[in-house]
Parts: sequence; C-alpha cells; structure tokens
Amino acid sequence: MFNALSCFFRSQWYWLAMIVSGIAMESIALYYQYGLDYGPCVLCIHVRIWVMAFILLGVFGLLCRNSRPLSILISLLTVVAALGFSERSWMTFAIERNLIESSCTMGAGLPDWFALDRWFPVVFEPWELCGWTPELLFGITMAEALMVAAPLAIITTLLATYALYKKA
Repeated sequence: MFNALSCFFRSQWYWLAMIVSGIAMESIALYYQYGLDYGPCVLCIHVRIWVMAFILLGVFGLLCRNSRPLSILISLLTVVAALGFSERSWMTFAIERNLIESSCTMGAGLPDWFALDRWFPVVFEPWELCGWTPELLFGITMAEALMVAAPLAIITTLLATYALYKKA
C-alpha cells in the first residue's frame, strides 16, 4: 500500500491535488465572504495565507518534480505550511469554542514587507473580530472543518516528504 502512495506522492498528481485543494479552500472562503457576506477575521486571514502557501508550493513542486533535491526541499516546506495551517486552525477553533481566552484586532498583524492585507485586500483584509465561524454543512462550522483538514495536511505532507526522501 505504501508503494502505491509513494508513487502518487512522487507524481505530478500529488502537486496538482495540492493546488486544486488549496484553490477549492480559497474559493469556499471567498464565496462565504462575498456571496454570503460572512467576513473573515484575522485568524481566518492567516489560514488563507497558509492555504495560499500550499497553492504556491504545489506550483513549485509541480515545476520541480523531476529534481529530487528541490522536490524534497519543497516537500519539507509543505510540512512547515501544514504546521502553520494547523496552529492557526487550532487557534480559530479554540477561540470559537471558548477553550482559550483571546481576542484579535481588525489589523492583519502582518509586517510591512509582507503586507498582503494592503496589497490584496479583496482576499486578505479582515472584516470581523474573531470568535465565530459560519456553518458549512450539517452543522459543521468552518473552524471544525479546519480541525479535520489540518491533521490531514500534516499527515499527507509528512508521508509525501518521507516518500520523496526514501525514493531509491
């Protein structure tokens, strides 16, 4: 079974799946923002940034898939992105469920050299304070869905990195 997974992780299909998944997640977030008028909070914007990192790393991985050293490097960076995505997802969930006491401001908290909220406000500008996320389907909120997606991202990126490293 791991051999089949290993072949998948070394193929262009893995990188395409990462790109398509990221675009789907960004599209859903933008639909909720502009179609249903649920504004994003700062943590939601941070999650979007990590998802955008997955998309960009997927593009680089696709372009560099024939270079083993670059593929391993990009795969290691996807693990970092998965960890960042997971941490922000946990914070969003924990604040929504009152598991931690925290608040956030209306500023994205990004440094001037990485001011995505000013460069691309349509996607990365916070509209709301943290505290709740909209319901997706069957009573599952966005924060709950992120808590499922985050561990899957970590497991998948770790397996892919291992598969790329172990390649004979």
